[in-house]
Order: sequence, then C-alpha cells, then structure tokens
Amino acid sequence: DDFADRLVLAADQFLCDRASTGYKTVLAGLPWFTDWGRDTMIAFTGLTLCTGRRKDAEEILLTFSKYIRHGIVPNMFPDDNAAPLYNTADASLWYFYAVWQYLQYYPDTAANAFVQENIYPHLKEIISAYKNGTDFSIYMEEDGLIHAGSGLDQITWMDVRVGDWVATPRHGKPVEINALWYNALCTMDMLQAKFGDNDESYRQLASLVKTSFNKRFWNENTGCLYDVVDEDDDTIRPNQIYAVSLPFTMLDKEREKAIVDTVMDKLYVGCGLRSLDPDHKDYHPIYIGSLSKRDHAYHQGTAWGFLLGGFISAYVKVNGRTKATALCADKLLDPVREHLLNNCIGSICEIFDGDAPHNGRGCYAQAWSVGEVLRCY
Repeated sequence: DDFADRLVLAADQFLCDRASTGYKTVLAGLPWFTDWGRDTMIAFTGLTLCTGRRKDAEEILLTFSKYIRHGIVPNMFPDDNAAPLYNTADASLWYFYAVWQYLQYYPDTAANAFVQENIYPHLKEIISAYKNGTDFSIYMEEDGLIHAGSGLDQITWMDVRVGDWVATPRHGKPVEINALWYNALCTMDMLQAKFGDNDESYRQLASLVKTSFNKRFWNENTGCLYDVVDEDDDTIRPNQIYAVSLPFTMLDKEREKAIVDTVMDKLYVGCGLRSLDPDHKDYHPIYIGSLSKRDHAYHQGTAWGFLLGGFISAYVKVNGRTKATALCADKLLDPVREHLLNNCIGSICEIFDGDAPHNGRGCYAQAWSVGEVLRCY
C-alpha cells in the first residue's frame, strides 16, 4: 500500500534521542519544534505502535515520565537546554491515552509489567494532582469536571498569546479536557483492576463526570457541545470531536452522530479540520502575512492536520464499522494522499488555510499530522 508506506517513512522523521533521559522522544514539527508533551502523546500511536516500534514506544513513555512535575507532563522542552515548560492541561491526560493504546497493541505480560512498574505510579500522581488542584488553575470542581486556566495562562492546544492579548482564552472547563479526564479515569479503573488494587474510586468518579458532562456541555441551540462551560462558549470548534473519538466516551449515539455531522458540515476541509466555524465573526480564512496576522488566524479558522485522526475515528464509530463506512472514510483521506504526493512531498503539514484551496502552512512536516493520519488509516 503506497499511502501506508509513505506515511511510515514520514513517521521516521520525528523519532530521535533525548540526551537528558537516554531514551527516545518525538520532535513535534520540522523545522522549528522540539519535543512537546501534547503533540507526542497524540502522535504516539501512529508513529510507534502502528509501525511496530515497541521499544521506542516504551522509551517515549519513560522520557516524559521522568519530567512529570506536580502531576503535569511537560508542555515542551526548549531547544536551549532550559528547564521544561509545564503550561498544559491536556498533555498529562493524553499520556493516559498513549498508555491505553500501548496496552491494546501489546496485551502481553511484559507490557503489563512495564506499565505497572514504570508508568502506573505516575498515572496515580496525575489523577491526584488534578483532583486536588495543581499549577495553572487546574483543579476538579464538585461536579467532577476539570477547571483549567486563568488570567493570561494558555494551557490547551489553542494557546496563542501575544503580550497581554490572548486569542482563545478557553478558561473554565474546556470540552476536550473533560473528555480526556473521563477517558483517564476509565483507563485507571481498567488498570487498577488489572493490577489488583481493588479501588472503585475511579469508576465512581467517572460516573459523576459522565452525568455532569451531559448536563453541562450539550447545547440544544447548536445541536452539539459547548467548547467551554462556566462561561458557556457556544462557538463551534473541533475540540468536541474527542468526546466521540476517545476509547471511553460519555454521550449517547444520537448526540455523537449530531456532533460528527456538525463537524463534517462546518469544519472538515480535506487535510484537516478548521479551528473555527467559518460563519463566526472572528473567522480568519487564510494563515498568511505578518506574525500578528498569523497569530490572529492560528486558532480562528486555520485548519489543523492532526484533528483529522479524531474526526475519521469518530466518523467510523457513529456510522458503523461496515465496508461502506470504511470506503467513505478512506475517501475522506484522498486530499491527504494528494498533499503527501504533490503538495508537501514526503510528509504532512502542520496547518492549512481555512478557505479553499486550503494551502499547507506552518511546519512542512508535523508529527501529529502524520501520526494521526497513519493511526486512523
């Protein structure tokens, strides 16, 4: 399969050694980015598990475990040997997803022992930190949902900040953070049973989160999810797709289908998903010009390649795993084939213009763009 072969070769470009740990890590994007926690955990499955790189997968999990602080997986490692930055609410939660995927690909005794000995204690640390409160205003409220961010902090992946101007604040309870939180709790419940802890607290808390999430996030007016609650941001953004695509989810089938249909209609552009509904007054159609102009567009209309992975997975889930669905999902990837062969030869860009012809922008090779397309394919 030529498409798969090209994706595997593209995946090889991002794996490298981290001298500070002696283990493998993932460069987030070429030519500019070093290793980022969020990007690594999202790209992890495609880059290492789909390609059979078991040892590399284990080393990447170990690399980031060494730097967990106050229950937070590093947001990024600067390229000047400075201390890691920890301004992220989602990297730690995506870490659970990476561990879960590792155990799905390698459900053997050695893999279980590796996780139990090296990773499980850190997962407990993360859950405790999020429940009791940690840096960057990350804490669990009485309804079981996670609050994140305040002031000028930018701690979700929509993280543009220029001086005192914050493009997409998203302070409160972001939708993907709480979808990931539920997924993390369910993963921990699976692990505690596997490792004989006899601890029902994760399952009980997950049940509370599910009830609260359905009560707070569903927006009858738009027929999909709020992007952030507390301040009830009803902007149609792609973050809600993870409430459908993650291994453990909280919504009924009708709501999941409605979300996928909305994202397809408003945000899908071929090689990625727009970061904002094009009908919104703040929508920016192209990512071009001065740094200030590009920062205004970065999460306000620009399409992102990595989001395609979650979308394809969600599309297949809600439409049923049939041959017809598979063919439709495969056709949704045709623009990526064209991009990989003719527009950005040998890799997949970081971002794309929100408006046609959806030109590739940003990094010419992005780890999570490649990893997520490879995984869902």
